[in-house]
Amino acid sequence: MRTEILIIGAGKSATVLIEYLQKKAVENNWYIVLADGDSKVAETKWNQAPNGHAIGVDINTTAARQALIQKATVVVSMLPPTLHFLVAQDCLLYSKSLFTASYVDENMLSIASEIKTKELLFLCEMGLDPGIDHMSAMELIHKIQAKGGQITGFKSHCGGLVAPESDNNPWHYKISWNANNIILAGKAGALYLENGQSKTVPYTHLFENANSITVPLHGMYSYYPNRNSLNYIDTYALQGVTDFVRTTLRHPHFFIGWNAIVQLGLTNEEIIQLKENCSIREWIQDHLEINKLKHLYDSFIDNGIINSQFDYLGFNRDSLIPQHLNTSARIVQWILENKWKLEPADKDLVVMMHEINYTLNGQHYLVQSSMTQKGKDANHTAMATTVGLPLAMSVCSYLKGLIPLTGLLIPTHPSIYTPILKSLAEEGIVFHEITITL
Repeated sequence: MRTEILIIGAGKSATVLIEYLQKKAVENNWYIVLADGDSKVAETKWNQAPNGHAIGVDINTTAARQALIQKATVVVSMLPPTLHFLVAQDCLLYSKSLFTASYVDENMLSIASEIKTKELLFLCEMGLDPGIDHMSAMELIHKIQAKGGQITGFKSHCGGLVAPESDNNPWHYKISWNANNIILAGKAGALYLENGQSKTVPYTHLFENANSITVPLHGMYSYYPNRNSLNYIDTYALQGVTDFVRTTLRHPHFFIGWNAIVQLGLTNEEIIQLKENCSIREWIQDHLEINKLKHLYDSFIDNGIINSQFDYLGFNRDSLIPQHLNTSARIVQWILENKWKLEPADKDLVVMMHEINYTLNGQHYLVQSSMTQKGKDANHTAMATTVGLPLAMSVCSYLKGLIPLTGLLIPTHPSIYTPILKSLAEEGIVFHEITITL
């Protein structure tokens, strides 16, 4: 019986994963089925490679989805996070191990005991952030602890950005992943630990007064805290630390404009009714009038940076909005997908840095461990590389019997992160450490 890898989803982040697994399939005589809701997208991404084929499938059609999963040896889900559980339930039903780059959510947790009972591996958070961040952080944490260090503070920063040579808009940002995730980013607010105290930041204040860091050899970036960082204190076994936060990096100017977008309610997901042949300018004017936000809007555009950013997005232009867009969030996403699009030769940039404070023999230290990765072009992005490679490598390690674990896991165990980080280093994804005596 042949070893068959089912990849569901062929979007922006899947390109490098697909190409890496195509190569490994030939080397190991594996077979790949690449499935996507758009058969043309799947066929383009497959590009007539050997040892597999592409197929179109409606993921919401149970019979079609289950037919693919039932035949597979392992399943890789590159779907939007909200659709993973459909696949996970079928993997459980047919006893197939599952690999994803997305966060473990409540749905996944609800079937954790069944996954363990069936001796399956559901390996989640196996992309960039989450993914490479977990692996590189745990390797560093274990190294510090092995020499007797006591960790007192942990900060982990990561951002998908635009490379300097392709940075030509006032937002200093272009889209290299699912645009909907950009709109939704931060909606859950943030919870983290600072000076021994839990800090809660609601969505409406998340992008105000952003803190900044300097990444060695790459300059200054601002950041906002991600979701519930406190959950990862136990995950990383760092009970007793006084500071713990996981963040997202952006150019400082991005925060100025995006805070205005949020304060003006332009990421609102409530249903609205556009009038016929409504332009962007008319939509903005109507939105401000209905929500009594005209004064706030005027105060924002008094800021030269925001004025330039809003002008770039065409907020004062008569471009017609597609009639099917029925929320402010979807309209903004449509605008951003056009204005922040990576042009064919554009390059994106991934930046990650961990900052760990620890004490050893009475002395205080700060270690900064950073990684940067630049994309090749709009298809072979740094984002697709850093999301896709660790996920693809984990599938290969599993099929070769190198991951002897079962259950619902993320990559914090040495038997997972050691071989994957080694493989990533061979592909040029490496971390550079600086230790500062405080």
